[in-house]
Amino acid sequence: MPDPSSLRDSTQIVIPEAALSGLEAQLDEECTVTIFPEEDGYCRIIGSPVEIKQASQFLARHGVSLP
Repeated sequence: MPDPSSLRDSTQIVIPEAALSGLEAQLDEECTVTIFPEEDGYCRIIGSPVEIKQASQFLARHGVSLP
């Protein structure tokens, strides 16, 4: 059985909301993901492992470093 944390890592990204500023519409257009605002100025991007990989690549191309 897979480790739950590895599944979680492959289906979501948590980044500061400021890092996503101005990119949310483009990300939503390029990838099938859901973006949820979190407390403390963070947002959670949730999608399938394939979509999360594409979202990570999109964010990297736009200068957003991922944890």
